[in-house]
Amino acid sequence: MVTEELIHLLKEICGSENVQSSTASRLAYSYDATANYQSLPDLILSPRNTEELASIVKICSRNKIPIIPRGSGTNLSAGTTPTQGGIIILFKNMNQILELDQENLTVTVQPGVITKTLIDYVEERDLFYPPDPSSLRISTVGGNISENSGGLRGLKYGVTKDYVMGLESVLPNGKVIRTGGKLAKDVAGYDLTSLLVGSEGTLGIITEATLKLVPKPTYKETILATFKSLEDAAEAVSAIIAARIIPMTLEFMDQGTIQVVEEYSKVGLPTNCEALLLIEQDGDELAVAKDMEKIFEICLDHRAIGVQKAETEEEAAEIGTARRDALSALARLSPTTILEDATVPRSKIAPMVREIIRISSKYNVTIRTFGHAGDGNLHPTCLTDLRDEGEMERVELALAEIFAASIALGGTITGEHGVGEMKAPYLEWKIGEAGVEVMKAIKKGIDPDNIMNPGKVFAKATKERLVMRSV
Repeated sequence: MVTEELIHLLKEICGSENVQSSTASRLAYSYDATANYQSLPDLILSPRNTEELASIVKICSRNKIPIIPRGSGTNLSAGTTPTQGGIIILFKNMNQILELDQENLTVTVQPGVITKTLIDYVEERDLFYPPDPSSLRISTVGGNISENSGGLRGLKYGVTKDYVMGLESVLPNGKVIRTGGKLAKDVAGYDLTSLLVGSEGTLGIITEATLKLVPKPTYKETILATFKSLEDAAEAVSAIIAARIIPMTLEFMDQGTIQVVEEYSKVGLPTNCEALLLIEQDGDELAVAKDMEKIFEICLDHRAIGVQKAETEEEAAEIGTARRDALSALARLSPTTILEDATVPRSKIAPMVREIIRISSKYNVTIRTFGHAGDGNLHPTCLTDLRDEGEMERVELALAEIFAASIALGGTITGEHGVGEMKAPYLEWKIGEAGVEVMKAIKKGIDPDNIMNPGKVFAKATKERLVMRSV
């Protein structure tokens, strides 16, 4: 329980201006971008440095007060919602780029740095930080690391975990650890850096990160390919990879998404097709031209009804932005938008999309699908109304069946959004009872009092759910 005495003590630690307790402030941080999850925190704190945060955590540990680290609140699995009350930790005062090391090709940052700020900063110096979640204009690096965020460039360059070399983190007992560093090789003990990446704030609070950079690509080309059928588009994706070409971006949109995005962005997307592929390649100009020529041929060989190249950097940027704005475009259509991220092997994209269509019809709910075709990460997006209890029951059943279908096709329940609280009941479907037990043992060992983002990742109780054998 957060008492007045504790609030006074916390104000002494991080300054009264960095402690928020008003009803308006608590309401503002009672939810994230996930539908149907909202709960008031007791307090919102904005520490100014690691030492202040460690002191705060020690107080919370002694008093068994839940702590919820929060970036910009773009989480899509109820990962930053304070569903058990407690203290929200913000990083608006810890938002500095601390060091750019051009000799070791690393950058060291605080968790509150906006992702696009970091990307722009290093690109101005001819370096490149590839992870690019669609929320990059507002999401923070700390949030990206906690969720192991992906992005449009993930096929070629990998995801956030592939660029985290070292971390500073405050543990649930208030102790501070440093993991990894600027080393190309380091096998001294367990890989604690990898354990913290993607742990969704349940094991500790990241206060500093050393990230790997690569040389900035010198050239890029963009093409759009449209197809009459989902199968043709999916076969083209498989053929591109089989030709040993790994594009920077290989994105997919179904017809419903294309129409909505074009209405929203007005960039000239063709709407007379069942599927669209957005393909980008970067690197040396001659190599890019060779790859794109081959991709052009592959798309036509797989019955593309149109293949067009962006003629200018501005046109390419508009197309890329339109894809990133897919969620915003779809969100205009209904009071509630639920964005999921079922992921399958890329060869199973067409069957998975067909399953989503079937499930949508079965439960009479509206679902549009887009995503990262190159790595099989699809985003079935349900357009609904939280106020309609009957429809929300059907939505929950539909989403459960989508997760089950993904697993049946060799996939997973989440490719980049995390488990959070929303998908906790389905985690066992993917990793099994023994897998959950191992994860719980790790959590118990590091956070015995369960104060770090409690209620996330592990289901509090088994709900009556769709059983896998029914799919």
